[in-house]
This record gives sequence, C-alpha cells and structure tokens, in this order.
Amino acid sequence: MSIKIRVPTPLQVLTKNQSEIESAGEDIKGLIDNLETQYPGIKQRLCDESGKIRRFINFFVNEQDIRFLQGDRTKLNDGDIVSIIPAIAGGEHQNKRVKELTDSQIERYSRQIILPEVGGAGQLKLLSAKVLIIGCGGLGSPCAYYLASAGIGKIGLVDGDKVELNNLQRQIIHFTKDVGKLKVESAKEKLKAINPDIDVVTYPLRVNSQNILDIIKDYDIVVDGSDNFPTRYLVNDACIMAKKPFSHAGILRFEGQAITIIPNEGPCYRCLFPDPPPPGMVPSCSQAGILGGVAGILGEIQATEVLKFILGKGELLLGKLLVFNALKMDFRKLNIQRNPGCPICGNKPTITELIDYELFCSARKE
Repeated sequence: MSIKIRVPTPLQVLTKNQSEIESAGEDIKGLIDNLETQYPGIKQRLCDESGKIRRFINFFVNEQDIRFLQGDRTKLNDGDIVSIIPAIAGGEHQNKRVKELTDSQIERYSRQIILPEVGGAGQLKLLSAKVLIIGCGGLGSPCAYYLASAGIGKIGLVDGDKVELNNLQRQIIHFTKDVGKLKVESAKEKLKAINPDIDVVTYPLRVNSQNILDIIKDYDIVVDGSDNFPTRYLVNDACIMAKKPFSHAGILRFEGQAITIIPNEGPCYRCLFPDPPPPGMVPSCSQAGILGGVAGILGEIQATEVLKFILGKGELLLGKLLVFNALKMDFRKLNIQRNPGCPICGNKPTITELIDYELFCSARKE
C-alpha cells in the first residue's frame, strides 16, 4: 500500500524539505505511526501526549475532512492522498504578530490551502489583499464571485449603471429581482452572501479623469471589466501613472482577449492598441451580441490572474495577449512588446496627466 502525503511548510523541516512524501497505514492513526518511524519527531507535532490529533491540525483524505469521517480511524486505501493542514501564521517581520487562520477559515478555504502554491501563508495574503473591480457586468460578475470566494479581504466595486433585464443573460451576479437596482448594490449583496467576512466597498459612479486616481490609490490591483474604449484608455493611463497593476479583458460575440499589465515591467494597453478604433468600426455587445459563457470564461481568467499576482505564483499574462475563440474552443497566446515610444509608458512619455477620454475616442477617424 502506498499513500501520498502532502506536507505543509512547517513540517517540511522534518521531511527533508519534501512537500510530498509516501508512506502506508490502514488508517490515519497507523499512517502517523509509520510517519514517525520514517521522520522522527513528526508525531509530536501532529498529536498531543494522549495520542490525539492536535486541535490546530486537520487531516484531509482525498480532500475529505476526517473530522466528518471516522477521525483518526478513517480507513486508507492504496493511492489515497492525505493532506495535512495546520493553522499557520505569517508576516513581513518576525516580530510582527499576524492573526492565524480560524477553524472556519481553514474549512472554507481548505481546497486552496492544500495547494502547495497557496498554503496558509498564501491564504493570509489573499485575506489582506485589496482588489478594485471596474464594471459589474459580464466580466466583473464572474471575476467578483471568484475573488470573494477565494477570500480577497477587500473588494471595491465601481459601476454607475442599474440592472436591466437584458443584463441577466451574462451578468451572473444579478438576479431577476435586482432589475432596476444599482449594480454595485446588487453585486455587494451576492458577494456578502458568499463570504460574509470580506469587506465590499461600492462606488455607484462612472470613473472619469477627475475621480479615478483617488479611487484606485488604496487598492493593490485593478480589474478592468469595462465595456467601452474611453474607460479602457482611462484605466490604462491612470494605472500607469499610479503604478497600479491591472488585468484587462475584452469580449465580443464568441471571442475574448485578456492581458495583465504591470507598470514598468511590460507593455501597457496603449502599447498594444495605440489608438482606439474610429466610432462605429467596432460594434458593442449590445450591437453585435455576446455569448454569456464567453464573458464567464474571460472574467474567470481575470480572477485567476489577480490571485496569481497576489500569491506571487505562476506566470502572468505579462507581455502576453490571450485570445479565445469559443466556436473553435481555441486559446492562443501572442507576444506583445513594450513600445519605447508609447505616450504613457514609453521612454519619454508625452501624456503626463489624464485627458478627456470621451473626446479622445470620439475624435478618431479612419
């Protein structure tokens, strides 16, 4: 019999820095005894003097919490995966105390805590993170759901519109009863229902050159879920000026695009699209249509990029444009270069203050 054990960071000092090991045992109790033989001292970390599993240690068998099975008498089979999840505290300074995860938080976030790339330290990062979502529509809806579910501590919602019946086909955060309600209030209600512990701040307005810098200054990363070119260029320029990373996505019909932009580390939206298309050349979703699932996929990609950024794990879509075609079920990644002559992030920027973006976009001609 072979059982795979996922070892949390605090115990890896006893397992020779291995995050995954193998052992055997008819049940959890037997497994712990065998682990003690292989890695002396580990049982003392896992069990108290009476041999019971310590109250700040949880065991999961194939992602099932043994507290809701047969405890340490939970039977094991060949090929099972056992995850050991302790309460973990972390901080930027060894003398700075950081609140440990509660039992409720460990249970709520257990499926991502068991990921070696997340763990308890990563979960604490998410709980202290602040994310601003601009637009509570087709992109912002699924993005907000997943960020709230993941435990982002503070989520800001920006949208000045009210819920309309035609929104419900893709803007999944709004329900039929919400028609006529402010989108930010409708969205806040759902996010708090998913995760009452998070802080949700609403901004029932449309961002413009006068207010955006003040709004984004308190957030770690911005999600651009807007549906118009003036807002997209405004968000780009404001984030570059404020040195705020942001995730951008766009959707139309059966297609979507996504890119993550970090000032001074890669290209920006203007490097990709120096100028907006002339008015009328690119139809809006209300004119050309959108498959709801496409909005969901791109919004979830944005949420994933945000989580990876906060955790500092994986490869971001930095300098990469992800292009999705639903009809072909095809994903492509295109390399995007930073433009040294870019007017906002180039070597000699010519845009030093925010402009009238409605005028900028409407003035473009073929």
